[in-house]
Amino acid sequence: MYTSYFHLKEFPFSIAPDPAFLYMSPRHQEALGHLLYGTGQYGGFVQLTGEVGTGKTTIIRTLLAQKLDNVDAAMIHNPRQSEQEFVQSICDELAVPYVREGATLKTLVDALNKFLLAQHEKGRRTVLIIDEAQQLAPEVLEQVRLLTNLETSKEKLLRIMLVGQPELSELLARNDLRQLAQRITARYHLTPLNAGETAEYIAHRLQVAGGASKLFTPAAIKAIYKHSGGVPRLINVLCDRALLGAYSQSAPQVTVPMVNGAAAEVFGVAAATAASQAGGRSLAASALRWLEVALAVGAVAVALGLALKFWQHREAGPATVATAQPGTPAFVGPLPQPAAAPVALAPPPAAPEKIAAAPPVPEPVAARPPPPPAPKAPPTAVPAPATTTTAAAPPAPAPVPVTPPPAPAPASKLVPNSAALSEATAPLNEQMLRLGRIWLPGFKANRAEPPCRGLHRSRLECLRGSGEWSELAAMNAPAILTLSMGKNDVRYVLLRALGKDSATLLGPKGPQQIATKQLDSLWTGEYLVVWKRETDELTIGPETRGEPILWLRQRLAQRLGAPVGNIDNLLWDLELKTAVQHFQTANGIRPDGIAGARTLMALASGSNLPRLRKNG
Repeated sequence: MYTSYFHLKEFPFSIAPDPAFLYMSPRHQEALGHLLYGTGQYGGFVQLTGEVGTGKTTIIRTLLAQKLDNVDAAMIHNPRQSEQEFVQSICDELAVPYVREGATLKTLVDALNKFLLAQHEKGRRTVLIIDEAQQLAPEVLEQVRLLTNLETSKEKLLRIMLVGQPELSELLARNDLRQLAQRITARYHLTPLNAGETAEYIAHRLQVAGGASKLFTPAAIKAIYKHSGGVPRLINVLCDRALLGAYSQSAPQVTVPMVNGAAAEVFGVAAATAASQAGGRSLAASALRWLEVALAVGAVAVALGLALKFWQHREAGPATVATAQPGTPAFVGPLPQPAAAPVALAPPPAAPEKIAAAPPVPEPVAARPPPPPAPKAPPTAVPAPATTTTAAAPPAPAPVPVTPPPAPAPASKLVPNSAALSEATAPLNEQMLRLGRIWLPGFKANRAEPPCRGLHRSRLECLRGSGEWSELAAMNAPAILTLSMGKNDVRYVLLRALGKDSATLLGPKGPQQIATKQLDSLWTGEYLVVWKRETDELTIGPETRGEPILWLRQRLAQRLGAPVGNIDNLLWDLELKTAVQHFQTANGIRPDGIAGARTLMALASGSNLPRLRKNG
């Protein structure tokens, strides 16, 4: 098929969980780090969740392919079993000897315990990995809990990893499974790829397959991200079908129409929308935003056309275009918010092409930089950008560096203060080390593990998210920002301080101050911050018991200025949930009533914590 046409050694976008094609994004590195932790001497019970197609099974395969020293692993692929069938599957995977005829649950557990003790005496560790664990029946999950009781006086004999979809977390939150949930020592939720990682993912798989990394145009990659939402499995399906389409047309590259055609054929309209929503990006919402922009631009075109006709009847000459300008703000007012969406969501070029197809009059209105303020000059002083009337305008004071030029600069070039911004950019791992040293002087990361894993050992946790300046200001912690310079050029800067209109970036040559307006057109909205964990839990909710509940009650009472239920109650209750929601609402956090990373970060105390604002 298309493999020989594109000079590929094999299919680059197979949906099989082949570890050779695993793209290790920071999220996947951290997920693998959690699983590796679970195989260690002190590893116990690990939970890994993620949406369908995010790469959980591939990470498991990668773990098993590493052939860890002194580790025996049992993999359960089919969790839809009875209690006895489940334990029997474990015994079969580990080659545990047992009498098959007349076997009972007790004889199987006894044989497994005897085997695990023998392996422990040999210095070997045994790991049980359960894939699709959200399908485990409650009685089987209870059997899993009982298996964790197989232990010596110092360590567990069986290390267990539960891997599944987000429904697994909901299942373990049940009151009748709280004993099992309490035993989980590490949790991680795997999220889809972002726009930059999607481009790197596609290039990586093409390279592994022996092909050129530029078989997809940059615009086509953006379209793939829009349709897939960054979910690796959906990326694979789309890319495979798009390559087949390019082959059928004898095209050298995959273009946007080919990607859109592949999405329509593979997903259909409804399925494509659902796929985008599953990846954290709603295709329907994105299309609605573009439709709003298109309708607004169309309204501007009609209004300007009518105004132009009106003025042509009244007076002739070049004044007609300038005189139509004062009527524009009435239609331009609602546009800035939708117009900013293409930068953050990286929509495909197809939508802008539709907008560009509108009458030529609205073109300056649809441009991203806001038009010069008309009220400050006579109407005749605001001609179209291309005319020579601009040169005849009275001289203005020296421009502020952050003011964008009338025509947008190429995506690969920076706007004013480019030297300061370029010096502040660095690869993600380098910025992670720099961020780690802000929190932990002398911090050094082990190359064999993600930096976030090294910080975790010092009770420091990484938090990734997407938001705006107001969210960063509320968190008030140094952050790594993701910048998109265009043409798959993704860079990272370390935000060390944040003022009203300026940001201080910490680079190799020290701090560099830059206007936040300059970063607005480059920042994708993605950030990574570090926060200090004060309990052993990364999430405190209904399944939590003991000291973390006590800590949460005390800290909420301090912040809210009122007691939160019975201070000696070590169980989650309605009063505690309500207090969490009140605190979340007061701090601009989604009031879900669960004390997750964002809430625990806001509750952290200490005057010596790194802050973005001195008075924060």
